[in-house]
Parts: sequence; structure tokens; C-alpha cells
Amino acid sequence: MADGIRVGVDAVRELGFAAILAGYSAVGAATTDTARIIYMGNGTDADVYVSIDNSTNQFRVPANSFRLLDLTANKTNWAPLFLEKGVTFYAKRVSAAPTSGTFWIEVINGEGGR
Repeated sequence: MADGIRVGVDAVRELGFAAILAGYSAVGAATTDTARIIYMGNGTDADVYVSIDNSTNQFRVPANSFRLLDLTANKTNWAPLFLEKGVTFYAKRVSAAPTSGTFWIEVINGEGGR
């Protein structure tokens, strides 16, 4: 049997359309472990910016679409990429305010970055 890496799944982080403002709003709690796969779903009718530093537009998720970050895809050694624990995701609207839907983030985490 090959060695493996324990993974877990965080609770879904959600932000309703009315909470997606011109300035950043936190999308749920900070991560409690290293994030290996991050799914950002935008079920609203407006584009959304995502930030992990609460000041820089780092990802844009178009209306009614998603962005998937698989940091461990095509791993070739035992030094995979991961997002450190303790990260809070923030979201804000790109221009017009959304009028319906929800923005959410799902995280698959891994054991201590190993």
C-alpha cells in the first residue's frame, strides 16, 4: 500500500447576494488547515472579485460560473503546492450589485502541507 495524505473537507463558506458589496466582505471563517483544492462558485447574476489579503483583486469569478484551483494536480514530488492555513477569503462585486443568488467557497484541505 502506498503512502497517502489525509484530506478533510471544510464547511461550505457562503455569502448571499445582498452581502456582496463594493468593498470586501469575509466569506465564512478562516481555513483551519492547508487548502489543496478550492472551488469558488458564483451563483449570482454579477461578477465577483475574490481576495485573500482583503485588499487585492486576486481572482475574478464571472456571474453564474465557477473557478477551481487544484493546487495538487499533476504533483511530481512530495513538495506540493497548498494555501496556508488561517486564510480568510473575501469577496466584493466587480461593478453592478448582484440581485440574486449566492457566492460560495468549498475547500478540500490536507494534513499540514505534507
